[in-house]
Amino acid sequence: MLLVSGQCQVNQHSTLIQLKDNLRFNSSLSTKLVSWNPNTTDCCTWRGVTCNINGQVIGLDLSSETISSGIDDSSVLFNLKNLESLNLAANDFHFSHIPSRIGKLTGLVYMNLSYSYFSGQIPRELSQLTRLEVLDLSSPFPCNGCSLKLEKPNLANLVQNLTRLTSLYLDYVNLSAQNSDWCKCLASSLPNLEVMSLSNCQLSGPLDGSLQKLQSLSVIRLDYNTLSAPVPDFFANYKNLTVMNLVDCDLTGTFPDKVLQLQKLQILDLTYNPNLYGSLPDFPIDGSLESLILSNTFFSGEIPESIGNLKNLSIIKLMKSNFSGELPKSLQNLTQLEHIDLASNNFIGQIPSFQMCKNLIVIMLWNNSLSGTIPSNHFQDLENLVFVDLSFNGFKGSVPSSLFALQKLQQIQLSSNSFEGLLPKFTNPLLSSLDTLDLENNKLEGEIPKSIFELGKLKVLLLSSNNLSGTFRIIDFNHLRDLMDLDLSFNNFSIMTSDNLTLVNHLPKFVSLSLASCNLLKFPNLGNQLMLRHLDLSNNKIEGKIPNWIWKVGNGDLWYMNLSHNRLTDLQEPYSFHQVAVIDLHSNHLSGVIPVPPQTSRFIDYSNNLFNSSIPENIGTNLSFANFFSISNNLLTGIIPQSICSATYLEVLDMSNNQLNGSMPNCLIELGIYLGVLNLANNSLSGQIKGTFPSNCELNTLDLHGNSFKGEIPRSLVNCTKLRVLNLGNNLINDTYPCYLGKNTQLHVLVLRSNRLHGSMLCDENQNNKWPNLHILDIAHNSLSGTVPAGFFCQWDAMMTDGNGESNTHLSFTLSRFGDNYYYQDTVIVTAKGLELDLVKILIIFTALDISNNQLSGEIPPTIGQLKALYILNVSHNKFTGSIPSSLGSLSQLESLDMSANKLTGEIPNALTSLTFLSTFNLSYNQLKGKIPTGTQFQTFENGSYLGNKRLCGFPLSRSCTSSVISVPNYAPNLKDSDNENDWQSIYYGLGFGVVISVVFSLWKGHYSILLLER
Repeated sequence: MLLVSGQCQVNQHSTLIQLKDNLRFNSSLSTKLVSWNPNTTDCCTWRGVTCNINGQVIGLDLSSETISSGIDDSSVLFNLKNLESLNLAANDFHFSHIPSRIGKLTGLVYMNLSYSYFSGQIPRELSQLTRLEVLDLSSPFPCNGCSLKLEKPNLANLVQNLTRLTSLYLDYVNLSAQNSDWCKCLASSLPNLEVMSLSNCQLSGPLDGSLQKLQSLSVIRLDYNTLSAPVPDFFANYKNLTVMNLVDCDLTGTFPDKVLQLQKLQILDLTYNPNLYGSLPDFPIDGSLESLILSNTFFSGEIPESIGNLKNLSIIKLMKSNFSGELPKSLQNLTQLEHIDLASNNFIGQIPSFQMCKNLIVIMLWNNSLSGTIPSNHFQDLENLVFVDLSFNGFKGSVPSSLFALQKLQQIQLSSNSFEGLLPKFTNPLLSSLDTLDLENNKLEGEIPKSIFELGKLKVLLLSSNNLSGTFRIIDFNHLRDLMDLDLSFNNFSIMTSDNLTLVNHLPKFVSLSLASCNLLKFPNLGNQLMLRHLDLSNNKIEGKIPNWIWKVGNGDLWYMNLSHNRLTDLQEPYSFHQVAVIDLHSNHLSGVIPVPPQTSRFIDYSNNLFNSSIPENIGTNLSFANFFSISNNLLTGIIPQSICSATYLEVLDMSNNQLNGSMPNCLIELGIYLGVLNLANNSLSGQIKGTFPSNCELNTLDLHGNSFKGEIPRSLVNCTKLRVLNLGNNLINDTYPCYLGKNTQLHVLVLRSNRLHGSMLCDENQNNKWPNLHILDIAHNSLSGTVPAGFFCQWDAMMTDGNGESNTHLSFTLSRFGDNYYYQDTVIVTAKGLELDLVKILIIFTALDISNNQLSGEIPPTIGQLKALYILNVSHNKFTGSIPSSLGSLSQLESLDMSANKLTGEIPNALTSLTFLSTFNLSYNQLKGKIPTGTQFQTFENGSYLGNKRLCGFPLSRSCTSSVISVPNYAPNLKDSDNENDWQSIYYGLGFGVVISVVFSLWKGHYSILLLER
């Protein structure tokens, strides 16, 4: 339509000049007001001014003019009574109120006051603008007390007279006063509504059926409201719908897939609705969809091949959903595609070729199960590519060299794959835009190409955990002036350091430097690194003292220091830790007095050293904000100071394996609110375990074994409902079987070995001690007596079912304030096959039951056969009678079975020959009779497995079953009163071939890291 404008009327001219004079704005940034010249009589030609044929101003656009004041109820703006369009958007009125006189401009058809920092109640006078078709009052952000709101009047009062409205924008306006009937008030008052933009308005659900009346809707924006409801099926009836934005609305139920088939739909964004289910339907031919965003939802299933019908699709984001299957090849036909993000799903197979998608800027496919090799030329035509992330997949073969030729590419992230071979060379490094190169955790080998040292814009270089080799100097990086984060850890490098300060001064100003496992022989000179915050020199061969200058790098703001696994012997005096939050010095040869950490410290690990002092009395004061403190495996003496209880934020406290004595401070078990791990094992602590575990106890691990604690187990331990590992073994505890821990249903490991437990294991019904997660129980070497209840073996679900899918899952405690990279690894010692096995990882799949060396009597209940997941079973050195339960043949995972030194009678059940994994078998010193069963596994056991059973016969015993039975003394060595391991040797004399090897290979099938200790 041709807009005809007449000569500006004099009164209109003077009004505009007066308006300009009254407005406060920045003339250097203005493009409209600054051009209004009072000497130019025709104001209709001024920028931002529109006139009708009579010379009256009908349109005023002062958007983005930096106006800060001059629009209030006294403004001459309201003298422009013929205004039909008013745009004051993107100014800054410093949270002043919208003038009520704006309601006098009754001719307004278009009004836009968005992003101008108005605040407070929207005046009721706006409801008088009955000709309005477009109303935009959107705020720039939510702000309590500084954003617009509709209370009196509320939304219903505002819109009831605005019946011509087609577009309503109230984003970030507080509409909470409308409650849940906002749908009805819009549907009844605005029959012509096309645009409903109500983002972050504090609206609540559900989405009422009355919205069906609004059949003209083309734009729906309701993101960041708490709808807590499903998306109704009738949304698929909006035939004109082009935009639907429901980000973070707490949507539930199943999304109607027919919405995705709407022919005109261009943008669909359902991000951050984790309880919203759905799948992708077949897409229509020539669909209009341009942007499909379903990240952080529970959409599932496969991406259909028909996605290739969406010729206009430029953005597809499905990150952190539940999609699966192979990526459809039709993706390669989406020539308009610019951004593809399918990260953190369950996709498998190879990635399709994107060579036709020449507009691609971002490719994110990290954390899937994609695999195969990627051709070297796969990315060669993607000249606009800026970001590619294929991390955490199963790609193998060579790194595609075409990536290293793209000059616009800024980030290459290929970590945690199986890429192998040499690193490609950059074809033109001086023109490259690359700022991040992440190839960590692959199988790359060879030397670093020289072209990497010529990437002038490189900021992050991560090459750790590969097989890269070569020898170079730190100063070889001095051309990478922008390099901030360098990680070369865990390769086969030999890095030479230099004392030449002139060269050192030319080094990049690192923020993070990780040179772990780089064969360093001494500290690199980093004295001038004023930006350094993260330094990792662990797993090297650095000897001698820690120089005191190292604590001053980073200009005193060093946050992370890891010097663990070196050959350091001392700290050079004087030293000051300054602001270091993470101090890791474990596994060195440090001795003397343990250094007192700074009060800023959060994570301190001094374990596995030779510190031989007492613990400083005031150390707790400097641990006031610490979350992790370990001084385990040292030579520390003296008592545990009371000040340790000042460390109220501790999540892990490990003082195990020292020479500490005295009693345990009561306050330690009363820390409660954060403490997840308390380990004081293998010291010389004594006395009773006093104090009360708090009602909000957070303990996951309590390990006090190997001390001289006496008395009873505190009954308040029932408050620790998250307890997973309880080890009180090798103490002097005088108590009964812990029926009182029945509420601790999270228990995985319970070790009470070598104490003075007594009495029956029978619990009454009010003390239900069913521990469904228990997979290691060791109560051996006590004085428990009586019969074993029939239900004793029926209460541990984890011992009854195979831990399928959990073969690599192990018990650990993650520090809540540090993320997944910081966790405490639980350990436990189990006895099997005459050996002590130190499980440095307590795998969920590993199960063991040891009730040996007690005074238990009666028959072994056949219910023991329900423990089908058991690896180790030891019931030896008790007073069990009766026959061996044939149900033991059901324990198909069993690898160690010891029933020696009891009073078992009858024959050996043939069912035991089905235990094909059995590598240790001991039935010696019972009263068994008859022929020893034959079977492949049984042929490997020697006569020591059957000694002291005078009526047994057959291989491997010398007694033939056809000859008369020779009388042999039925003698069992008294191990109850002896801990001499030589006695164990007599019991295990008859073990089969390759027993020591089978401890690791057969029991854990070669998959798990086990530290084997033979004493």
